[in-house]
Amino acid sequence: MSGRQSPWGGDGGNSGDGPREGSEGGSGDGPAGNSGEGHDGGSDEGAPEDGEAAKGPRGDTPPRPSDRPADKKGPRNPWLPSGDTPPRRSAGLDDIFRPREPRRTSGGGGGGFGPGGGFPNIPRRADGKSWLPLGIGVAVVALLAMSSVHMLGPKDQGIVTRLGGYSRTIDSGLSLSLPWPIEAVDVSDVRSFKVYSIPDGDGEKLMLTSDKNLVDLSYLVRWNIKNLKDYSYRLADPEETVREVAEAAMRASIAQVTLNQALSGAGRATVEQDVRERTQRILDYYRSGVSIQGVEVKKADPPAKTREAFDQVNVAQQEADRDRSKARAWAQQTLARAQGAAASFDKVYEQYKLAPEVTRRRMYYETMEGVLRDNDVVVSDSKNMTSYLPLPEVRRRPPASDETVVTVPAGPAAASATPATKGGQ
Repeated sequence: MSGRQSPWGGDGGNSGDGPREGSEGGSGDGPAGNSGEGHDGGSDEGAPEDGEAAKGPRGDTPPRPSDRPADKKGPRNPWLPSGDTPPRRSAGLDDIFRPREPRRTSGGGGGGFGPGGGFPNIPRRADGKSWLPLGIGVAVVALLAMSSVHMLGPKDQGIVTRLGGYSRTIDSGLSLSLPWPIEAVDVSDVRSFKVYSIPDGDGEKLMLTSDKNLVDLSYLVRWNIKNLKDYSYRLADPEETVREVAEAAMRASIAQVTLNQALSGAGRATVEQDVRERTQRILDYYRSGVSIQGVEVKKADPPAKTREAFDQVNVAQQEADRDRSKARAWAQQTLARAQGAAASFDKVYEQYKLAPEVTRRRMYYETMEGVLRDNDVVVSDSKNMTSYLPLPEVRRRPPASDETVVTVPAGPAAASATPATKGGQ
């Protein structure tokens, strides 16, 4: 090829192994990359010389010539990349699959990631050593200290496990342990009450009573942890176990009472106490580490389909209870009045035994006072009557049915007679 440069930037073949053509007015053969001699005669201006190294320090080809002549004039060579692009690697298979060396950053003292290098942004100590090992050591010590010191709240306890097995139980306050992963601490709240509502939501929970009736129950179970070790290791699912045991205890207790007892307040209290004792007894048998604090029946109703009939019965029972209460109140009032009258008569009898005549006269006067309290009394003499009252006006009036006329015989007794006033004698 006469006076023409190879598009690979200085080699006529693969990796500088093939022959290279180029001579003045003719052809000439010469080994590529073997000597530093150039071509004789008229080579094109700007062509690379054969004396250049075939490979650079990183194993790639040396920088390629510019795509323009040296004087920046003339047309651009279309076979060469632009001058501002990085050099292209050799097309040889050995060079393609050879890994590149990591780039070195500028700066003295091995500041890059190459041999003798480090992190360029980390300052160095006075002796020239890096702070990186010391910083890593401080971070490791801090992490170990954080995993070894534990501060537990007033309601908490912790289970310490050593290499996965139970080691001990720690209480509230400051505690120490071996660093993770040798020992680990699992903290739980053991003093707060947990509350379960059975059933969940507003669904029905029908249970059979001793008289073969169904009752819809809704109740609460309050419990807490009394032994954290047993609670953590004895049961696979302690919370679900508490729920199931409480439900079984409630069914057993309801089966021993009638429907009326389950619906009444006294019956509910008996059921609550029995369920709490049954549940605690079963959980203690399994060593669950749970303490049942109480059971509260929120609702005890008949089934929804028969609730209207039960409501009518309840209304009738309430009316009967109200009537019975009224009758008891009237009986108590009547009995109190009778007892008061009997006590008064006993007192009068005691006085009568002391003075019978005086007592009889006083009783007579009291009786007449009650009889004649609202009547007009006229005292007159049948013969020689002296008028002490306006008798003509009394005569002009029609006599009242309840008017009483007393006739006093003539004589000295008439002069001493005095008219009785209204309401008295």
